[in-house]
Amino acid sequence: MAGHVQLLDADAHGVARLVFSHPGKLNALSVQMWRDLRTIAEALNALPPGDGPRVIVVQGEGGSFVAGGDIEEFPDFRFDADTLAHFHEEIVAPALQALLDCERPLVAQIEGACVGGGLEIAACCDIRLCGESSRFGVPIAKLGFPMAPREIEIVARVIGETTLRELLLEARVLGAEEARARGLVTRVVADDQVAAEAARSARQMAALSPQALRLNKRALRQFGRAEGSSRDQREPHYAYAPSAEHREGLAAFNEKRPARFTSSPPDQDDR
Repeated sequence: MAGHVQLLDADAHGVARLVFSHPGKLNALSVQMWRDLRTIAEALNALPPGDGPRVIVVQGEGGSFVAGGDIEEFPDFRFDADTLAHFHEEIVAPALQALLDCERPLVAQIEGACVGGGLEIAACCDIRLCGESSRFGVPIAKLGFPMAPREIEIVARVIGETTLRELLLEARVLGAEEARARGLVTRVVADDQVAAEAARSARQMAALSPQALRLNKRALRQFGRAEGSSRDQREPHYAYAPSAEHREGLAAFNEKRPARFTSSPPDQDDR
């Protein structure tokens, strides 16, 4: 079995789960799984803002996150420059880009190993939560190959060039607390609390203004680039001014009541 990725239906809070499954291989990524990821992410990105889940938890099946790539498949494409370039440029990079383009918050529920492609996927998420025994790295120099340029760009954006140089050039694997100290993860919790913490974080965000979260993600993505932004690029950001969600949030505060945003899921306070 080549493994698969699936998007589970959203719960009553508007939280869906994107699940990587490759039994017996710690959810190592096959080519098919990368294709599944791109298809799912692009379908989510095509939905109107008010449709679909509010927040997505990204996780592996069976208490593991994603332990790199499926090495058994590598001889099928890694020994020819054209097929290798196709894999990274036409399969992996578009899947990661589709995740980066997602305007719904992504919460990485990291249990166990977060290595290679798993680290790249986690780097595309907004909130990264892990257990105390989680490990992070890209020790592919031990396998005789480097990280692809686009993938370096994505991971370096999150953890910085200095740390990434250490992971790539020394093939180091970081523990959970060191990963947190270096900005790779948001919070570290007990191993048996990772799923609960991911659910809590996701439900907290799902109760907030979807419009505000979407615009924050858009601004972080657009204005965080090295070249900065011009006023012409920034002006569209303020188009939310007359929106119903904007008015509702401020009215609720002034009236000392919980805000009820458009199409809010029921029982938001149960979190």
